[in-house]
Amino acid sequence: MTVDAAALAHAHDLAAFVTASPSSYHAAHEVARRVQDAGFARLEEADPWPSGPGRRVVVRDGAAIAWVVPEGAGPTTPVTVLGTHTDSPGFKLKPRPTTSRYGWRQAAVEVYGGPLLNSWLDRELALAGRVVTRGGAELLVRTGPFLRIPQLAIHLDRQVNDGLTLDKQRHTQPVFGLDGVGEDDVLAALVDGVCDVADVRGYDAVVVDTQEPRTFGAGGALLASGRLDNLLSTHAALVALLTAPPTDRITVLAAFDHEELGSESRSGAAGPFLEDVLRRVRAGLGADDEQWHRALAASWCVSSDVGHSVHPNYPERHDPVVAPVAGGGPILKINANQRYTSDAAGAAFWADACERAGVPTQEFVSNNAVPCGSTIGPITATRLGIRTLDVGVALLSMHSARELTATVDPWYLAQAMTAALA
Repeated sequence: MTVDAAALAHAHDLAAFVTASPSSYHAAHEVARRVQDAGFARLEEADPWPSGPGRRVVVRDGAAIAWVVPEGAGPTTPVTVLGTHTDSPGFKLKPRPTTSRYGWRQAAVEVYGGPLLNSWLDRELALAGRVVTRGGAELLVRTGPFLRIPQLAIHLDRQVNDGLTLDKQRHTQPVFGLDGVGEDDVLAALVDGVCDVADVRGYDAVVVDTQEPRTFGAGGALLASGRLDNLLSTHAALVALLTAPPTDRITVLAAFDHEELGSESRSGAAGPFLEDVLRRVRAGLGADDEQWHRALAASWCVSSDVGHSVHPNYPERHDPVVAPVAGGGPILKINANQRYTSDAAGAAFWADACERAGVPTQEFVSNNAVPCGSTIGPITATRLGIRTLDVGVALLSMHSARELTATVDPWYLAQAMTAALA
């Protein structure tokens, strides 16, 4: 038995999306490119915005928001938001990024978020992000395979298999060459063929694994890729926005940056980006403050981020009863302490969406002794007062340089999201 053709096609398109999106800035650009190809109008925040019905998209740094205002929409038309994020744990390039020690050329990097540090060892890595040049032009940049964080040989650490401990400063600085051989400046390599390094006035660049996404295993059932957290959800929400049938609600994809850092930035969920967009859309429909609040009270946000499948080698780390499995469909994420926002109303909303989509669904809850993370869900609910639920796809190796999920689950998620927009 092999994976359904529709699910496999979705996985291949997800792989293309991940490959095109090595940084949050690339991901926001790719979201905008895809919706523009589908007829959405790209807006700039500093320009006047059109009013009334239409399909539009706006990008703020590494975040993108795309939306559809249907014919007949009015001041109190409710909104359905699919909320995701574009960033992933890893490493970010520091100022003065080029160093040299013992004949090795190295790049100076800073830990970004909470990566599984050991998963980044002994891989060919690239740099990707944006640069801002003299005059203010913003350019997307990426290298090919350029870096590697080399592990210490077992001969020099005989106890390494008893427990690997990495110092975040001393042990994570990648090498990129040898003194006197080839390119000797990291920034010059980053902008090679794009602009003159002397014109660069600022940069935001992250380290990314260069191994391409791949389906594999018995029947092609498994999908491995970098940045599934959370490009998997962003891609599923994008597919849903573009394929959902017409509805009388305003439908929105909000793909935020900086979730892995707590979302507190102008392009993060704790910032004003979504509210700014929704208020401008609502103003274009002639809404007053009363109507703004009425619309929000009838609206929904589906916050989607990856979650944990039960690990077959570590089952004791999971709840002994609620045990989501790979291939079992999207998960509804529940937490008594509101690390996730799902409640009874949200559970009913999601169950109905999955039933209409014809896909299975399952719950995720943490083992009481293993505290869970959080998502943009509680932040969005707090900022806007909008009814919110948390969903996602179960995977293994979360926050690794290369994560693992069932090939079918991203497609299931996209189908459920499409139904949720109806």
